[in-house]
Amino acid sequence: AIPAKIAGCKEIVLCTPPDENGNVNPAILYAAASVGCTKIFKLGGIQAIGAMTYGSESVPSVYKIFGPGNQYVTAAKQLASLDGIAIDMPAGPSEVLAYADETGNAEFIAADLLSQAEHGADSQVIFVTCVEPLIEQVKSAVIKQLIDLPRKEIAIKALDNSVLILLNNEKEALDLINQYGPEHLIIGAKDEDFFSEGITNAGSVFLGNYTPESAGDYASGTNHTLPTNGYAKSYSGVSLDSYTKKITYQKISKEGLKSLGPVIEIMAEAEELFAHKNAVTLRLKELN
Repeated sequence: AIPAKIAGCKEIVLCTPPDENGNVNPAILYAAASVGCTKIFKLGGIQAIGAMTYGSESVPSVYKIFGPGNQYVTAAKQLASLDGIAIDMPAGPSEVLAYADETGNAEFIAADLLSQAEHGADSQVIFVTCVEPLIEQVKSAVIKQLIDLPRKEIAIKALDNSVLILLNNEKEALDLINQYGPEHLIIGAKDEDFFSEGITNAGSVFLGNYTPESAGDYASGTNHTLPTNGYAKSYSGVSLDSYTKKITYQKISKEGLKSLGPVIEIMAEAEELFAHKNAVTLRLKELN
């Protein structure tokens, strides 16, 4: 909602599902009111997407629908986009890729991996390094920290989708990162510049041993709705730009049309769009 407010959106609608008792977490309500949500509805899932797309007796139709959800919500948003609703991006399961060199802290890395693994059974976490001892250190730290997690059953299932990868050098690591295009990318390396300057595909990048991904979830950055499932190759995360649209204006002087006119005529004739050409030709005749 913060980038929406900065962008000047006059109406910001929030749909949030209730718990099993029919209540919405007070922290969500307080946060939504604090950041400027104008209407809040106790509604979630594809029902919320449908209501915001077509409108209902209580829920207004909107122009843009942003925010993550399960595969049904993703499908509903894609259907909504066919009816003129702008959506943020297609979304898949949550994911993180962490890279570390010999400066990496195995306990920190394990905690970051588990912070994504506990999201859902279909989440994926990947650790990449060129330092062989770090593989076992991270593996041991994950096992140790997993024991105390309330959502460990979910995390265990997510770990079945996950891998630890040992590579030969940082160039191979960078190539893998850009090919995978992770939602969250954590870099713990002496040569941060090598990665920050070479990364082309990632939703959000966390640099340094003291920049946990969970900081991005709750505090750092403007927003944390990010592309998953490789969509970082073609989509950006939600930002101020997501809430704006742009209109172009043109006004051509007489001298400008004399200069551009012949080019326009040639291109229109090449496309066999002679009414297009004539719209310029008539004006040029008048000017001459």
